[in-house]
Amino acid sequence: MRQFFLFTCIFAFRYLAVLPLAAQSSLSSAWSGTIVTSACNADEAFNESPECSKNVPGAKLALYDDTNRVMYGLEPQKSVTAHIGDSVTVHGTLTDDTIQLVSMEPMSIGLAVGQKAPDFSLRDQQGNIQTLDTLKGANGTVLLFFRSADW
Repeated sequence: MRQFFLFTCIFAFRYLAVLPLAAQSSLSSAWSGTIVTSACNADEAFNESPECSKNVPGAKLALYDDTNRVMYGLEPQKSVTAHIGDSVTVHGTLTDDTIQLVSMEPMSIGLAVGQKAPDFSLRDQQGNIQTLDTLKGANGTVLLFFRSADW
């Protein structure tokens, strides 16, 4: 139950932190997702349809972000043509619904085996402060963050 609450707090903080930025017409940042064809819609990409990873003549490539189910156009296209179907993090500037790419790298999810989790401090559902140390049991701690839950 503690892990679920921590996940909920982290998710809410991440969502609320980007709300003021959403009103801007141009935003420099990083986005993570999967490179898909624009012939595929967000529902198909969410359901991981094989059609989303096929090269479709005349279609452009896009970044599908499954945390908010948004498809972003990508420019320049030549930077992403070899990465269809790959999970990546792109850096650039968002204007309307298109990201002007500055750089791209393979998406990194989670910690590497043996890597120490960063310290954190959050309130649990009873209002008590929880940290990595307070959650640690005799055999260590397992934190599970399930980001694709459909609420």
